[in-house]
Amino acid sequence: MAQNSLEDVFGALRRHPDVEAPNLQAWDATDRLLLEAAADHVLADTSVAVIGDRYGALTLGALAALGINTVRVHQDLITGERALRNNAAAGGPDTAPPYVGTGPKFEQLPLGKDLLTGADVVLLQLPKTLAELDHIAAAVARHAAPGAVLLAGGRVKHMSLGMNAVLERHFATVQPQLARQKSRVIMATDASEAPGPEPVPALAHLAELNLDVAAHGAVFAGAKLDIGTRFLLTFLPGMPAARHAVDLGCGTGILAAMYARQNPGSLVTATDQSAAAVASAWGTATANGLADRVSVLQDDAMSTLPDGSADLILLNPPFHLGATVHAGAGIKMFEAAGRVLAPAGQLWTVFNRHLNYLPALERLVGPTTVKGQNPKFTVAVSTKRPAGRHGRAAPLPPHMGG
Repeated sequence: MAQNSLEDVFGALRRHPDVEAPNLQAWDATDRLLLEAAADHVLADTSVAVIGDRYGALTLGALAALGINTVRVHQDLITGERALRNNAAAGGPDTAPPYVGTGPKFEQLPLGKDLLTGADVVLLQLPKTLAELDHIAAAVARHAAPGAVLLAGGRVKHMSLGMNAVLERHFATVQPQLARQKSRVIMATDASEAPGPEPVPALAHLAELNLDVAAHGAVFAGAKLDIGTRFLLTFLPGMPAARHAVDLGCGTGILAAMYARQNPGSLVTATDQSAAAVASAWGTATANGLADRVSVLQDDAMSTLPDGSADLILLNPPFHLGATVHAGAGIKMFEAAGRVLAPAGQLWTVFNRHLNYLPALERLVGPTTVKGQNPKFTVAVSTKRPAGRHGRAAPLPPHMGG
């Protein structure tokens, strides 16, 4: 492996447009370990696919250091997709080879046949949930080349024997490698998946809400009702009817569906960074007969929604960035809400009681009132400061129609 090239790539990586902070970096030891493991299996004509590349370390590292010209890559989060493109565009002669034109290049694709057909080596940053791993492993086993090698890596503290068991459902040989720098790679070979139709997302009926919920593998909380969302829903009867409401960080779209059901005159956008979440939210809306009033949008903190285009935003923000506890994700969403809300529009937020979000909500959105608390969560409503007596709401975003 061309170690200097890899160091150059890693040294130039940024997380942007995701949250950036001194204690957050765009690569980890698992990226390095996966690329070193791949070097034993890759020749110039080897077809390589990458899954779960967070900001481009695996994709750009493979192009720089493994002697290959093309990588197909799937990233569930739109922030990861954009960061990879940003990092590739920033690459210059002193950092990494160009990734456009006739030089080494990558192609970003959904998880499935186009990504994996003919792939000889698949590099995977292990996901957080076993359900997502099962979904990925099944796709690799079904579509990758005969004899393909899956190299799945993660930080040791986040790995479990359950991951081995999931991989063993789809591969006859699963071999954990020696750990280094607190990371480990699992090598899986001899796929046992019989060709067949693509799996459909899980669909569960939540009796307490009388709601059918769709869940693709990567979505947070699966088809279950997150306890923060459950608490926020108890305030649904007191929420105003909005011309345009947004479920920000929608997950499976439970908030969007329940709000649309409660307010049949409202149009609702369910938006999330995650492709799996957006697909799940659309499945939930469709399963409950709400597809005419709920639209879905994969986006980074509503970046493509016009200023002042929403009258109401519902938010159950994450307090982790990857595996790191960090308030930055919530703050970024509050800033976005302050921009997208129309004057006098409301942001309804549920968050863990130990998080001191109230000053940030006051500063970034407007006057904030605590509507309720339980032993674990706080629900607050923030009202966008009026722009003036004659302020008018912006048009609905294009994906909502006129």
